[in-house]
This record gives sequence, structure tokens and C-alpha cells, in this order.
Amino acid sequence: MPRYKLTVEYFGTPYHGWQSQLDGMGVQDAVEKAIEKFSGERVKVQAAGRTDSGVHATGQVIHLDLSKEWDPYRISEAMNHHLKPHPIVITAYEAVPDSFEARFSALARHYEFIILNRKARPAIMRNRVWHVPHDLDAAKMHEAAQLILGKHDFTTFRASLCQANSPIRSLDRLDVERRGDMIHIFASARSFLHNQVRSMVGSLVEVGRDRWTPADFRAALDAADRSACGPVSPPDGLYLIGVDYPSLDA
Repeated sequence: MPRYKLTVEYFGTPYHGWQSQLDGMGVQDAVEKAIEKFSGERVKVQAAGRTDSGVHATGQVIHLDLSKEWDPYRISEAMNHHLKPHPIVITAYEAVPDSFEARFSALARHYEFIILNRKARPAIMRNRVWHVPHDLDAAKMHEAAQLILGKHDFTTFRASLCQANSPIRSLDRLDVERRGDMIHIFASARSFLHNQVRSMVGSLVEVGRDRWTPADFRAALDAADRSACGPVSPPDGLYLIGVDYPSLDA
């Protein structure tokens, strides 16, 4: 069966996460319904990451199999038509070999978390950022972030209901940058634990508010204890921005 790789952008606030839900309120539900409307086929798509309720994406990747060959551009155009008025669009498309898998072929996943750091609440950016009205020291947050790069037991930054077999992960990037009133946090790894990024961000804000030192942040990791985690950030500011794969030409 022909296989297709699609890149999906979505505003996650109206949905109960990526994964299909019994009430039909997963992003996956809307995507699969759009596929059925243009192709007449009921298919299950596989995604690179199961984003949580309220989390957004600019670079989610999925794959799907159809019984006949389609021009990938036509698939994209048809899906975008049938996805209206959902805040979901297909932004890139290509045919891929059947060995490609959106989830298991991924080499790295990249997330961005955006904090609005000012007194006034967001208006235009509502539900798209985490509003933190207290002054944050982004430089100190970045200093702390560098202390947990590499391969570690991330139990402290793992949701209690996480279903991963192991808490061991390799964190390749955790950068904090201030851009005016916005603080951008970039995290990259081959894979993340459930709520790992939001847990790390919430604890970094404790550093930014001078409630924790960078050493405290590292000590929280070393504790390998969920109770050592700071407050978990809300999902509003979190975006899946990209997924890396081996070259399909290799």
C-alpha cells in the first residue's frame, strides 16, 4: 500500500491532545475524518508524538497508508479542504517507502515553550503562551538548563502516570532565550517522557524567580523523585516544532 508522510500544524486548545478520543475531540480524530472524506477509506494514522491536551504543533509528523496511489499534493489539498474549520492544516507532504514510520523512524524531536513575561495578561497570545507576571532571570534559567544536558534518569521530570518503560533519556538541547517580553525555551531529544518538557519548564521558572538556584535545579534531577519537581507548567505555551528523520534518499 502506498505510504505518505505529512507535516501537520495545529492549535491544540480545543482538543484533548493528539490521540484519538471516545468523544472525538483528539486532533487525530479530525485528521482521520478528513482522510475518509476525500479517500473513502477509514485509516489510522501514526504520529511522531502524542501531544497532550492544549499543546500545539507547527511540525507534527504523521504517516498514513492508502489503498491506491495519490499525488501527495492532492492529498494535502483535499485534507486542508475537509479540515475546515478546524485549526489544523497540512503544511508539507511526500510519498515515502513503507519502511518509514512517523514514530519509530524519528531521530530527534524538537519542542519550543513560550513564556510571556510581563505584568499585563495576554490578549492576542491568549492560550498560546504561559503568562508569568513575575520578573524572570532568563540568563540564570539558561545556566541551570545546561546542568541537565546528557543522559540521565529523568524520573523527577516525569508524570506519575507516564507509561514509558524507562525514565532514562538523553537530553540534547535545553536553551533559554529572552526576546523582549517573551522567553523561549527550546528542548531537543530523541524522545521525551510524559510531561517532561512542561515539568522542566516549570522548574526553570522557579530558578528564574530566584526561588531555586541552578544547583537546586540539578539537585532536583539527581533526586530522581517526582516530589522534587517544581510546579508543572500549563500546556498553553508548548509547541512541537519539528521531528528529524534519516534521509529517505540514503
